Amino acid sequence: MKDAATIIENHREKIVQTVCDLIRIKSVKSAEMPGKPFGEGVNQALEYMLEESENIGFKTENVDGYAGHVDYGDGEETLGILVHLDVVPEGEDWIYPPFGGEIHEDKIYGRGAIDNKGPAVASLYALKAIKEMGIETKRKIRIIFGTDEESGWKDLEYYFQHYPKPDLGFSPDASFPVIHGEKGIQIFNLLYTMQQDEQPIQLVRIKGGNAANMVADRCEVELSMAENIKQMLGNDLEEFIKKTGYDLELEPAGENMVIKAKGISAHGSRPEKGKNAISHLLLFLAQCPGLNESLKKFAAFYEEKIGTEVNGQSIGCGFEDDLSGKLAFNVGKIEMNQDQLILSINTRSPITLKAECVFEGIRKELQETGIHLEIEENIEPLYVPVEDELVKQLMEVYRTETGDLESQPITIGGGTYARALPKAVAFGALFPGQEELAHQKNECIEIKDLMKMTLIYTKAIEALVSGK
Repeated sequence: MKDAATIIENHREKIVQTVCDLIRIKSVKSAEMPGKPFGEGVNQALEYMLEESENIGFKTENVDGYAGHVDYGDGEETLGILVHLDVVPEGEDWIYPPFGGEIHEDKIYGRGAIDNKGPAVASLYALKAIKEMGIETKRKIRIIFGTDEESGWKDLEYYFQHYPKPDLGFSPDASFPVIHGEKGIQIFNLLYTMQQDEQPIQLVRIKGGNAANMVADRCEVELSMAENIKQMLGNDLEEFIKKTGYDLELEPAGENMVIKAKGISAHGSRPEKGKNAISHLLLFLAQCPGLNESLKKFAAFYEEKIGTEVNGQSIGCGFEDDLSGKLAFNVGKIEMNQDQLILSINTRSPITLKAECVFEGIRKELQETGIHLEIEENIEPLYVPVEDELVKQLMEVYRTETGDLESQPITIGGGTYARALPKAVAFGALFPGQEELAHQKNECIEIKDLMKMTLIYTKAIEALVSGK
């Protein structure tokens, strides 16, 4: 039997090239097109991966542009490996082009490098290694390429209407060693209707953030006012910046003035890792003299009930449990639709908590504010006990291949496709101690780590399908 490490090393150049090529496809969700439910870029990424899979000897299936899969081996049960090819928007301030797929200092840079294109390619070449090794499989192996993981999971909803769910599996879309628990995920909007009044400063527009599950790194508001008010606004903003240290700036926009806030992006499951530009801007508006009373009321609510908190304690959802810790609360977007403000929020609730507790707590704090809650998405938590054979087998593979005997199975606030299966966990791809760059600028993957995870996934597949 050929050695797995040798086989993978022989494919190093192709593995790296495939990741680079895939990153160069801007697979951010866009307008639906015929046969392309999530837009041109996402569809292009799916077709590319299926074509590459066929080129290296696998049978594939494209399920109406919603998802695709690669099959290998036989067995009454199926091991599923669930990856995704869509990515969040790139944001700003990258040192290298976010869709360049460039290599610098032995790292591949680009949106999706670690979340989740690099691990998707690693999984595919792990399956190729299994095939070249001639492993006798007691389970069928199916890699499922998803296309809507970042936006709502409509891909898997459609896919599983046409194909059965694998019996067990893993998703290489988080961290090593094994993620045996994932918090519940809620995405919702706070809606507020603006009213015009006689105050000297009126709202023209407000916009910030890219997605509910990203810490907003940009926000700006355009305000109309008389000429003699502009200097006063500038003075107030200057004092606020001195007091807070926030990155805000004021500039003219025709007869109006625009305030721009700059923050630091981070994954919505870890809002404490970023700096929220929406929060910084609204906290200024909450104390801005002469502001439209309707907008000031909303900003004052924000200051009192949200502010810079990341655990939801003041807005009625500051829950926690021993299994997974505190709820994570992230404000991801703000926009204006005619006279309605829309604030998009992503919470990650403790594993033992029901989502309705989150919504009930928030609704109580919204009473008599004129702000209404609109639920967009609710994903139940995942939990597989550490004693389960799936967790034990993957932990054994990880420890054998890395020599790390100290790391233990963990729970996270992030959400992966693992929760779509009857029994599955997240397995990699970030190694312990590495910086989390998913959903952040300068996302990258080290080539040595890409090769290491490919070997780990090969060994994991072998352990789960060979009956050893």
